[in-house]
Amino acid sequence: MVVVGGGISGLAAAWYIRQGADERVKVTVLEAGSRIGGKLHASEVAGVSVDAGAEAMLARRPEGTELARAVGLGDDLVFPGTTSASIYTRGALRPMPKGQVMGVPADLAELARSGIISPGGLLRVPLDQILPATLVRTDVSVAAYIRARMGGEVVERLVEPLLGGVYAGRSEMLSLEATMPRVAAVARSERSLLAGARHLVEEAPKDAGPVFTSLRGGVGALPEAVAKASGADIRTGVTVRELHRTEQGWRLVTGPVPRPETLEADAVIVAVPGPAASRLLKAEAPKAAGELARIEYASMAIVTLAYPLDAFPEPPTGSGYLVPPVEGRPVKAVTFSSVKWPHLARDLLILRCSIGRIGEEHLLQRDDAELVSLAMAEMGDVMGVRGLPVDSRVSRWGGALPQYNVGHLDRVARVRAAVAVQPGLAVCGAAYDGLGIPACVGTARTAAARILDHLSRRGE
Repeated sequence: MVVVGGGISGLAAAWYIRQGADERVKVTVLEAGSRIGGKLHASEVAGVSVDAGAEAMLARRPEGTELARAVGLGDDLVFPGTTSASIYTRGALRPMPKGQVMGVPADLAELARSGIISPGGLLRVPLDQILPATLVRTDVSVAAYIRARMGGEVVERLVEPLLGGVYAGRSEMLSLEATMPRVAAVARSERSLLAGARHLVEEAPKDAGPVFTSLRGGVGALPEAVAKASGADIRTGVTVRELHRTEQGWRLVTGPVPRPETLEADAVIVAVPGPAASRLLKAEAPKAAGELARIEYASMAIVTLAYPLDAFPEPPTGSGYLVPPVEGRPVKAVTFSSVKWPHLARDLLILRCSIGRIGEEHLLQRDDAELVSLAMAEMGDVMGVRGLPVDSRVSRWGGALPQYNVGHLDRVARVRAAVAVQPGLAVCGAAYDGLGIPACVGTARTAAARILDHLSRRGE
């Protein structure tokens, strides 16, 4: 069988197939790029291995950590030294208020102490408790619901930067159901969002351990370990251009147009982003292809800088900060990597600046030197940094982040329904159930289970 796509979703699918399939089943992974791993990739900055893409995974959702342990990386799991984050707004770094759910405040006193929103904005929030119910019977945008309950400043200065950090998206477009499911449940069942958020905070386990985890060599070390453990035949630099049903299974067309090559497979898992998946599924699952083509993708860049410790008038003690779009700054988030992850600490301070939200592609048209200059200017303005970094790296992620816009969950259901009628075909990846590593691994496990069931039926 063949897996199309060598990101963590495709590699995890190959690994799950190997765990459940007869040893006679041969798994081939075809990756168009020059390396495997997709957005999980680490390289050295100032002699330290630092993630160029995703730098953490949820520890409280088990799929990612379970996979890491299963492929021999259990001893390399590390946890943050701090998760204390701030928001840069209204001219200063202000601490993220305690008692909030993806930016939705649950504690008015904490919100007031943070200084993130203005006195007028603060007065608007408790009106949520006396306003008539906002009836949410269908999917709506994050901004539409939260603004109706708590006002625009909560959306602009709290919710928007948090969502922007995850999706590089806009709350006016993002689906409440898909991106904030716990808040969506409150919207369906409670009149007051403030009361509902308070219940969510109270219900959260107090002793569940760290929220995030990483690997000593960066989560970029995970793909190679999974690939090796899968025993799959991994082929890079192979673009699959067509996918066709045959009497026996599937035919994949690869290679350049003038010299096409074909590969036969009993089953196929498509583990590539929406646009590429749409092209592959157009012939045999046109309804799925049409839905996938409608998923928008955002681009971004991560600028990693390494500074001498004395470049900072006051070394940062928190994990980083987020910047609301309303501030009009090109940098949307900063992570103080060697503070957040103590194993990275040397005699340098290593940090990552994220640049680019959907609709800000013009920022990414600048060359690498200009992006480094933007990041340095951010550090000068906000942190008072003086002098030059000793090393820098620019990592560009074009079309990397799927946008879970209003109606996303219904769209995904329609994709899966259209794929389900095709024997020996499955899909997985970040376009479906979540952008994080555990969510991607979860889709891979589901896809592998479908294929294993198909293969077992063929063998009966």
